[in-house]
Amino acid sequence: MKPKGSKSSNSKFIFLGFVLVFLVLLLLSSTYSSSKSSSSSSSSPSLLLSAAQTPPNSCTKIPPSLSEAIINYATSNITPQQTFQEISVTSRVLARRSPCNFLIFGLGHDSVMWSALNHGGRTVFFEEDESWIKSVTGKFPNLESYHVKYDTKLSQADDLMKTGMDSRECKEVVDVKLSGCRLALTKLPKVFYEVEWDLIMVDAPTGYFLDAPGRMSAIYTAGMVARGRRAEGETDVFVHDVNRAVENKFSRAFLCEGYLKEQEGRIRHFTIPSHRGNPGIPFCP
Repeated sequence: MKPKGSKSSNSKFIFLGFVLVFLVLLLLSSTYSSSKSSSSSSSSPSLLLSAAQTPPNSCTKIPPSLSEAIINYATSNITPQQTFQEISVTSRVLARRSPCNFLIFGLGHDSVMWSALNHGGRTVFFEEDESWIKSVTGKFPNLESYHVKYDTKLSQADDLMKTGMDSRECKEVVDVKLSGCRLALTKLPKVFYEVEWDLIMVDAPTGYFLDAPGRMSAIYTAGMVARGRRAEGETDVFVHDVNRAVENKFSRAFLCEGYLKEQEGRIRHFTIPSHRGNPGIPFCP
């Protein structure tokens, strides 16, 4: 989501330290693997010959996504839209689950960071502002971003909440694209329905004035995709700006307080198990 304004704080330098620690760990891992490989090759003449031909000063390159993120935040006065503590909630899960499939509703100044933290995985962004997509991807062409249109308005939130809570269709675990619930996003880019998402973050669409789309449908749809997960396991869902009424109420209602794992500042982390293989499981625990 295109940010409302820029922030000036020391979180940029904290982030740089964070990614540099990641880089050091990556290099140490590579060095360990290389030394382990070298010691195991001592019994093979062909491997010894290959090792002898390797330049003694060769090194492991920084992953492109990480180097891009470091350069971006080192040269920019604009910091990510989340605080360091809020970012850490998601980064801890990424440290455990990446490389993975990570979907983010919203394209912002933090997008390069999320892509870097999921190095080797697939990070996809859904954005409502087409001109903002062109601006960001013009600078960072490796970001995978899609334009999304929403047909809701924030002013409809109360009505949509009542529909979601009262309608049986809204509680049925079916393919979201075929859902009859008014809250379901059934016309998203096809990548949404084709990929099994491990992490989903809802940080868009715009939701701070009455004619804005609001995040009602994004929150509901994220929860239903998690419940409809085909593979075994859980989906980690994050909702930002839960200090606002819609994000607060809809995340509690459709992601469920029983699945809430953590809240830090304005972000909530829910862990939702697949309901597909267990049709008797209640909508909320």
